[in-house]
Parts: sequence; structure tokens; C-alpha cells
Amino acid sequence: MFANYLIGLREGLEASLVVCILIAYLVKTGRRDALRPIWIGIGVAVALALGFGCALEFGSQELTFEAQETLGGTLSLLAVGLVTWMVFWMRRTARHLKSELHGKLDAALQMGTGALVATAFLAVGREGLETALFVWASVRASNDGTYAPLAGVVLGLATAVALGWLFYRGALRINLAKFFTWTGGMLVVVAAGVLAYGFHDLQEADILPGLTNKAFDISETIPPDSWYGTLLKGVFNFQPNPTVLQVTVWALYLIPTLALFLSPMRVGSGRARAKEARPVGEEI
Repeated sequence: MFANYLIGLREGLEASLVVCILIAYLVKTGRRDALRPIWIGIGVAVALALGFGCALEFGSQELTFEAQETLGGTLSLLAVGLVTWMVFWMRRTARHLKSELHGKLDAALQMGTGALVATAFLAVGREGLETALFVWASVRASNDGTYAPLAGVVLGLATAVALGWLFYRGALRINLAKFFTWTGGMLVVVAAGVLAYGFHDLQEADILPGLTNKAFDISETIPPDSWYGTLLKGVFNFQPNPTVLQVTVWALYLIPTLALFLSPMRVGSGRARAKEARPVGEEI
């Protein structure tokens, strides 16, 4: 449940910050007349993300077992790729996200209502589609037969909305650069588990070999139905009897990706270093 809460919190907070920046800029510049198109674009983006998630969940139920495993494995790999790109993108652009959005909004204001709707839709829609795909893949990987993974996502999104509101009202100040670094690192760990499970799906679909070639089996030591087995499954997508291929791809993804993500960013000038040191999120 914690892993899915983290996904909902991380992805939801990104979308909430985007919305806060767009709304606050329009209010501060006296363009409240442009708020309605912005909210329309946001509403369409949220509806698209929900529709995409429903299509993944209910559409896959009509497929054969092999087709379900093939789809699940393929989309898990795609979800990990998107999330990996997203955490590195946010690490690189968090410091100038506000100015970037302001520039796009200024251009959209000059072009008219349709451009405003499109700007809000694209800004929020990308986050929504990424969230829907990664949540679906993570919930599928958890596969504990309960609603706990989905409940974790909903709680994470609700927390993100509440934090976004507090940011907008000026009631909360945190260093967003550090927040996204820590949550990004944890999300890379979650993604490693989703990636390993995706390869297991492809093995079950008989696309990849080695389904019976187990790296180890500690099911008796850590029973999957025990509280600690369930906890490890929910947080790290831990499997007590993974295949050799699963362990290999897990290690090959996690170690270099996490090392690269947590390595210090190179900053060129002293002015840029000062900008780097300044906490992000002091003003929306």
C-alpha cells in the first residue's frame, strides 16, 4: 500500500503544483477571465486519465491469460520507462518549472481560449496518463487480492491535492527539490519491482524463457500471505521465489539508475549554483 501511496503522492503533487502555478499566475496578473478555460483543460485531462485507467483495467479482463500476461508485461516495461524519464526530468527542471509554465501561459493568452484549454490539458494530461499507467502496473504487480493498493493511490492523490491547496494559499513551505529527490529515489526502487514483475509476466506468457529457473525460494521463511510478506510485497513488490531473469533485470535497472539519480548535478556558473542552493517552492 505504501508504494502505491507514494506513486499517488508523487504524481499527484506534480500535477497539483502545475495547477497552482497556472491559477496563481492568472490571478496575480488580473486575468481571472482565463480561469474557466484552464479548468476546462484540467477537467478534460483528468477525465482522460480516468478513462485510460478504466480501459486498462476492464479491457484486459476480456483477454486470454497469455494475452493478459503479454499486455501486463509490455505495459509494465513502458510504465517503468515513463516513470524513469519523469523522475529525471523533474530533477532537472524543478528549479525553473514555474518560469517555463509562465512562458507557455503567456503565449496561450495571446492565442485565445482554445490555446488556454490546450495548455492546461497538456500540462496536466501528461501527468495523468503517466500516473494511470504506472498505478495500473503497480497495482497489478501487488496483486494481493484486496483494495489496499488502490486505496493507497487514492490516499496519495488526496494528500497531493491537500498539499497543492496549502501551497496555493501560502500556508506551506518545503524544499521541493529535496522532496522530489527523495520521493524520486523511492520511486526508482518501486519501478525496479514493477520491471521485474513485468518480465515475469512475459515469462508466463511464454515470450521469454526461464519461468522455472528460480534464483532462490524463501517462501517458507517469508510466506507471501504473512503480514511481513505482504508488507514487502506492497512496498518493494518483493517476491520470495523470483526467477533468475527477474533478479537480473531488477539489479541491472536499480543499481545504475539509482546511482545516477542520486549523483550530484553539475552546475556551471556561480549564479547557477546560487539558484541551485535556493529552496524550490518558496512562492507559487
